[in-house]
Amino acid sequence: LLYDDSLFCHLVDEVLLFERELHSVYGYPDTFANCMHILSEETCFQRWLTVERKFALQKMDSMLSSEAAWVSQYKDITDVDEMKVPDCAETFMTLLLVITDRYKNLPTASRKLQFLELQKDLVDDFRIRLTQVMKEETRASLGFRYCAILNAVNYISTVLADWADNVFFLQLQQAALEVFAENNTLSKLQLGQLASMESSVFDDMINLLERLKHDMLTRQVDHVFREVKEAAKLYKKERWLSLPSQAEQAVMSLSSSACPLLLTLRDRSLQLEQQLCFSLFKIFWQMLVEKLDVYIYQEIILANHFNEGGAAQLQFDMTRNLFPLFSHYCKRPENYFKHVKEACIVLNLNVGSALLLKDVLQSDSGQSQATAALNEVGIYKLAQQDVEILLNLRTNWPNTG
Repeated sequence: LLYDDSLFCHLVDEVLLFERELHSVYGYPDTFANCMHILSEETCFQRWLTVERKFALQKMDSMLSSEAAWVSQYKDITDVDEMKVPDCAETFMTLLLVITDRYKNLPTASRKLQFLELQKDLVDDFRIRLTQVMKEETRASLGFRYCAILNAVNYISTVLADWADNVFFLQLQQAALEVFAENNTLSKLQLGQLASMESSVFDDMINLLERLKHDMLTRQVDHVFREVKEAAKLYKKERWLSLPSQAEQAVMSLSSSACPLLLTLRDRSLQLEQQLCFSLFKIFWQMLVEKLDVYIYQEIILANHFNEGGAAQLQFDMTRNLFPLFSHYCKRPENYFKHVKEACIVLNLNVGSALLLKDVLQSDSGQSQATAALNEVGIYKLAQQDVEILLNLRTNWPNTG
């Protein structure tokens, strides 16, 4: 039997079914000898591991080459499809689950740990395969398949983190701890982390998957950010120094030069919201907004001077048009644009308040008084020097003669 894969596999399946029935239906005591002891003997066990690995790798080949590999089985059922998991990732995790089910009744912890190593190898193999497919898709980092790979990576990482809290794997962690301690294979720090449950048996896998996830998201953010910068070229050249004041306009309206920028942001956000699962999209838009906030602050605000009309127009564009684009994803989007929001406050202070603030910042009254003055007008993020620079960008100071 050892030399015929399909017969051997069939034997193992029959033994496992027989075992399950013995214990569940007939209450056969765990302490008595049983068929699992025979499967645990060295020659038989090594063959079992080899065959299990071989069939698992074959299954991985077929699931990744299937036409439906990157499509979610539940794509039409919104409630079920929160994670937007592509078929290949779900099939792979089911495969791992079935393997766990097959080996969990082995009599010794050391045998179970060998199977756990097999599972970790398979996860690593699958991650490498995902990375290879991802590299073929890097030119289309906002495309359907790239997003599907990202959802797959996120799903596998999430499930492994859940499994780490499962009683069966916690018991294996305890057994692994004893083996590592005997063999001196880990440092004191690593042993301590395992013992205190700070880390889990899947940590290495999860860390690699999380790194891949972060790299892929960063690539998407960079792609969209390049498009946004391209779309913002006209807006950067706006004549902030000579715009009509609010009093001279019947009604404030969005700067026409800001339209390409806002349209790009809106379209890309909608596209990725549909293709990425909720938790990934949340990371995506927050990373994008962080870059956008610094970009508008440094490249548009600090690079220009503003008259009263210019400052009012900038504030209108930001608070009434840009920030609300993200109000669909969070309650207070302006809190993610701290640089821009506070720069608008400084530029739009009435002349009296601005003069007072300038005096306090330039006097030797001490840091605490300067901070208090800044907090009073709603500035918490920008440093004192930044506020002084912004005040100097204003052109509407009274003529002191």
